[in-house]
Amino acid sequence: SPPQAALIDELYGLVVDAIFGFSFKGAVREPFGSILSTLERITVPIASIDIPSGWDVEKGKADGLQPDMLISLTAPKKAAMHFAGRYHFLGGRFVPAALQEKYALNLPPYPETDCVLQLT
Repeated sequence: SPPQAALIDELYGLVVDAIFGFSFKGAVREPFGSILSTLERITVPIASIDIPSGWDVEKGKADGLQPDMLISLTAPKKAAMHFAGRYHFLGGRFVPAALQEKYALNLPPYPETDCVLQLT
């Protein structure tokens, strides 16, 4: 309900969205539907891990949860093309070369010893 969103806005400066993994499929069950509905109404920034919860890993989601930050793990998923937030980071420097080649990941080089890279 709206008071929950207002309370989150009042008490927190950032919300981390790590509800579902990228392999999530099917309809969102309760209590997760209500949680996502509340997160769609908050005004504090949301940082989603790997893929925003409720998004399809391939198609993304034009409506619903719109995070301010996306932290892709290993490689950006197809849905990341639909990410319109301010910051996109990639974590996963240690992907073996054979895996990068097998899946044609075309990962960017990480500077020095960094394990995280800002994409946008």
